[in-house]
Amino acid sequence: MRFLGNIEAKTDAKGRVFLPATFRKVLQASGQEVMVMRKDAFQDCLTLYPESVWNEQLDMLRLRLNRYNRHHQEILRQFVSDAERIELDGNGRFLIGKRYLQMAGIDRDVKFIGMDDTIEIWALEKTEKPFMDADDFGKALEEVMGNTMNAE
Repeated sequence: MRFLGNIEAKTDAKGRVFLPATFRKVLQASGQEVMVMRKDAFQDCLTLYPESVWNEQLDMLRLRLNRYNRHHQEILRQFVSDAERIELDGNGRFLIGKRYLQMAGIDRDVKFIGMDDTIEIWALEKTEKPFMDADDFGKALEEVMGNTMNAE
């Protein structure tokens, strides 16, 4: 399952928003009906996980944490307490609760960004500038990918 692209949308007065059709098609093709939404751990945005991806992430986190370590329990608690199950209504909409709108600084206009196996939801104004300078992006890709690619 791969989500690609970025699409602008608007929330309504109640905080409902349409999941873009291109992303809905990817979900439907993979048989996914439920998603999990949480505040991103690093950025001021929300992340939508298809339920299967969420379960994989949670299982991976669980394997790295010791249930009897206080700090590990706090990490898990923070991770899951910022999460909520999302189901689309018959029109392809879902509710972004006020708490989540505030966490991400979303007023009304949003941008959905496909991030491979997840979808990010950003306040539109936070996406007006590039996330990285073009030169910095090129250097970062070279650093990450340059030594791992086989020369042909």
